[in-house]
Amino acid sequence: MGARKLHLSKIYTFKCRKAEAKDGHYQIGGPGFSRVVYCNEPNGQEASLRNYADNYVRTTKYTAISFFPKSLFEQFRRVANFYFLVTGILSFTALAPYSATSAVIPLVIVIGISMVKEGIEDWRRKQQDIEVNNRKVLVHQGQGVFEATAWKDLSVGDVVKVVKDEFFPADLVLISSSYEDAVCYVETMNLDGETNLKLKQALEEISSVIENQDVKDFRAVVKCEDPNANLYSFVGSMEYEEQQYRLSPQQLLLRDSKLRNTEYIYGAVIFTGHDTKVMQNAMDPPSKRSNVEKKMDKIIYMLFGLLTLMSLIGSVYFGVVTRQDLDNGHQRWYLQPENSTIFYDPHRAPVAGIYHFLTAMLLYGYLIPISLYVSIEIVKVLQTIFINQDVKMYFEETDKPANARTSNLMEELGQVDTILSDKTGTLTCNSMEFIKCSIAGTAYGRGVTEVERAMAKREGTTSLTNGEDNIELSSTGSSVKGYNFVDERIANGNWVNEQHSDIIRTFFRLLAVGHTVIPDVDEATGKVTYEAESPDEAAFVIAARELGFEFFKRTQTSVSINELNLASGKQVERVYSLLNVLEFNSARKRMSVIVKDEDGKLLLLCKGADSVMFERLAKNGREYEEETRRHVDEYADAGLRTLILAYRELNIEEYSTFNEKFSAANNSVSADRDALVDEATEAVEKDLILLGATAVEDKLQQGVPECIDKLAQAGIKIWVLTGDKMETAINIGYACSLLRQGMRQIIIALDQPEIVALEKEGDKQTISKASKRKVLQQINQAKTEVSMYNTDAFSLIIDGKSLVYALEDDIKHMFLDLAIGCASVICCRSSPKQKALVTRLVKEGTKKTTLAIGDGANDVGMLQEADIGIGISGVEGMQAVMSSDVAIAQFRFLERLLLVHGHWCYRRISTMICYFFYKNLTFGFTVFFYEAFTTFSGQPAYNDWFLSLYNVFFTSLPVIALGVFDQDVSARYCIKFPILYQEGVQNLLFSWRRIIGWMFNGICAASIIFFYSIRALTPQAFDKYGKPADYQILGATMYTSVVWVVNCQIALAITYFTLIQHIFIWGGIAVWYLFLIVYGAIPSNISTTAYQVFIETLLPTPTFYIVTFFAVISALVPYFVYNTILTWFFPMYHSLIQWIRQGGEGQAEDTNYLVNLRQSSIQRKTVGFTARSMARKKHLKT
Repeated sequence: MGARKLHLSKIYTFKCRKAEAKDGHYQIGGPGFSRVVYCNEPNGQEASLRNYADNYVRTTKYTAISFFPKSLFEQFRRVANFYFLVTGILSFTALAPYSATSAVIPLVIVIGISMVKEGIEDWRRKQQDIEVNNRKVLVHQGQGVFEATAWKDLSVGDVVKVVKDEFFPADLVLISSSYEDAVCYVETMNLDGETNLKLKQALEEISSVIENQDVKDFRAVVKCEDPNANLYSFVGSMEYEEQQYRLSPQQLLLRDSKLRNTEYIYGAVIFTGHDTKVMQNAMDPPSKRSNVEKKMDKIIYMLFGLLTLMSLIGSVYFGVVTRQDLDNGHQRWYLQPENSTIFYDPHRAPVAGIYHFLTAMLLYGYLIPISLYVSIEIVKVLQTIFINQDVKMYFEETDKPANARTSNLMEELGQVDTILSDKTGTLTCNSMEFIKCSIAGTAYGRGVTEVERAMAKREGTTSLTNGEDNIELSSTGSSVKGYNFVDERIANGNWVNEQHSDIIRTFFRLLAVGHTVIPDVDEATGKVTYEAESPDEAAFVIAARELGFEFFKRTQTSVSINELNLASGKQVERVYSLLNVLEFNSARKRMSVIVKDEDGKLLLLCKGADSVMFERLAKNGREYEEETRRHVDEYADAGLRTLILAYRELNIEEYSTFNEKFSAANNSVSADRDALVDEATEAVEKDLILLGATAVEDKLQQGVPECIDKLAQAGIKIWVLTGDKMETAINIGYACSLLRQGMRQIIIALDQPEIVALEKEGDKQTISKASKRKVLQQINQAKTEVSMYNTDAFSLIIDGKSLVYALEDDIKHMFLDLAIGCASVICCRSSPKQKALVTRLVKEGTKKTTLAIGDGANDVGMLQEADIGIGISGVEGMQAVMSSDVAIAQFRFLERLLLVHGHWCYRRISTMICYFFYKNLTFGFTVFFYEAFTTFSGQPAYNDWFLSLYNVFFTSLPVIALGVFDQDVSARYCIKFPILYQEGVQNLLFSWRRIIGWMFNGICAASIIFFYSIRALTPQAFDKYGKPADYQILGATMYTSVVWVVNCQIALAITYFTLIQHIFIWGGIAVWYLFLIVYGAIPSNISTTAYQVFIETLLPTPTFYIVTFFAVISALVPYFVYNTILTWFFPMYHSLIQWIRQGGEGQAEDTNYLVNLRQSSIQRKTVGFTARSMARKKHLKT
């Protein structure tokens, strides 16, 4: 835009000068409104007395001082870690059956790894903080001199100069800008996710500060509200040159928003650092834990109960036997009961039993896997890396890969039951294209929309619009973004030959003039680009340009366009004086401009929604109303967004009256200001003459129908929550195959005549009661219909008004029951709060995993409420992404994220946890059985370091490798057979039956190892010298068998071997033997019972190898037999697909087995184009 300076106060009267309806300025100086800022005097005496926050921002969880204590606290909040801390402390007492060192070091290693991970993650946040805090901004140093200063060094009261495309370093009050009227354009994408530009304007009384030298004399005192989180309100006043001026949000520039289309601004720092509104809004995302992790906690508690029971049983038995030690000839003479310590004193057997209980609690603690949490954390982090590096989820157009922003919910991706999706920008592109229009009752535009293509498929036709679809495909290339209009009657100036050419000219003049778009002309090429507040506005201006009405210049109070002169046939420049802009808002549903043309005519040009425009037409302006209404309905059926265009001519007296009334209302500071403004605009926006209607398309994203089809085949239910009107949402539903022909539609809406009549009367209480009664009635009728036709497919469509009552406590569960019985659900006209409430209802009502996906700031509540939030990194900013658990660039990537990565992660984590408990029960029960064998004397079966290193070294890496690399089927088969995903939805791999089965397998393995070893090694000679096996030999032999069994067991459980898995499994066994040799060579005062036990005793003895071999084989046989029976006679989905893979693709494709398997999920589901196709075939057969 160069250095152009526009006088925009008249243009943006309605928008810029809008004040708060409820004036809060009388509160200044009172509680909550006590902030005083001395502008341009940050180091003055008065300012120094006020201890405001500095501008340093910290988002880290820890500081250098708090890291160690706070991180330790976080680690020991986990019940298992706290248990091992207690046992570590008790290991320093005489109660411990092992040395303190062997108990503490593994705990230190595990906690240390977790703390290092926490430290690395927090250091990354620290690096981001450093980068932000050291950004530079120009700060006034006095005498009109500005110096680049780090953001962190800003103080309240500083005057800063921010230049184009820079972020605001703090919350500023706008003083002046490069425009004469001190306006500036601000992009708030980082705050609210919106990419359209916001207009801000300084107070007129101080806007003369336009150059550096002018700043030196600027002094002002701002009194305003205290720091708060409300982004859209600001109450304050400025004292300037002994005059008080009112401040509003229009003068406030928020930190992290960006200056756009403005060369520079001057601003005074009001809030800094954590006092800024964006930081006041900053909060930790809700703590989300996966269902698998919650269940794992229950298993831990169950194992604690088992540990306590085992300790109690052993202690009671020990107490009874200890009391009998002095009787019957000293059965346990080797304990010397007549001269024993308190731990074995038969005279104080109950006390000895209590002490033994504590000893047993320490000794049996190996039932609890000490490395479980840290191993799972490592696996999940590595799984997120695989997701982030997946090139098949990389969107080249925007250079956006997938980004798993949290590692806590990886397995949850494989258990999603319901997806709740936004529409605009998520299912669609949020990139509007002008495709059709209706002018003077004639429809123009031969383009074919995505919805029309879906409709043609639904009707079984092969041609679209008489075969012109090929023309559309060739002529709708993306050479002009926002324009997809094809009609030879209008294009290339041919509109002059139409019957109503004068109306067509007025129609496109309105599109070229009636807007708030800012043009930007490239001086080198002469090409005009536009900055618009919405994609729709940009599409209108671009369409007008492409059809010969080019908007190219905006001056102080005028708009210039180039258009075709009918007399000369040449392009001429037309200049329209721009008098007022009456902005669009959700209540008005229309936008108008008042201009004066070159002939001196005063024109009001208006465009808006059909619901408010038709009623404002003059009696003589309705000539084409019937045809236009029909066209608008057709456009809505085609999934297009429509606006009605109309105009009227004003006389000078009428305009003068309006302008006077409008200016007075606009400058009012009373509470009814908005009502006064609306009254003024209502008086002029009437008696309009209809021109026609526009239709723009928000296209479906690439691959959306295919993705929805696969997700439906996987058994995932899909709900769409959108702010669009019902007709548009329904037709988008058809386009993406959520709806199909023959599906029974249940529509719950409050557009019935009786409700409309009550709304006109205006009694809110009566309206509310009647509306609630009507919604309840419709829900009950729908539930009856669903139960009567339970074999049919139903879709539920509900509007926002009805949703208000459907979500009330006494109705919401009935509504949920109805929705669950339907194949698809579409909620129209939903507010952000309603989206979040619906998500909560589904999550809490179904008790199943929900996933929400959206791309805008209005989706944040929904994303945070769902079990998993997926943010689309699209064109609506980063607010949704920053609030999400996983970010992807396109909706279609959800297919691979869930069906491939989700399934893999769920299976890996589930199997990993089950195996963890298996291997610890296998190990722990050998300890318990040995204890029972020795009458619970407290003697451990294994050396101290054998006990300690079992979970840390000998069995830890294979299970991590399983959690990272294992695949039951390939990615291609995961997508080809979506039914596989049902294993996660039904939680088949982490059910209590499966968990207890793995635990039982561990107990069986421990029983076989222990009793086989005991029977094989005692009482016969162990070696060639006739030496029997003592407990050191028995312990080492059992331990070797356990290491072999648990590592071979994981080898049997793995279905996809990699080199790393082979290294970890067989390397773990090799490390055990190496450890026996090295540790056994250490002096006996350190190695104790392991001293030379392998080299001197086990290695040269064949019995050791024979016992180990048969113990391992015997312990694995039960699992092998059970798994074989399960696979052959009760196969799960992955077993069936593995059979196909092993049988060969060519052979499998010819079998009915394969066909039935692929269709088993489709037949149950009733959405998606595959289900639609099958339903049509079924209909044709009947």
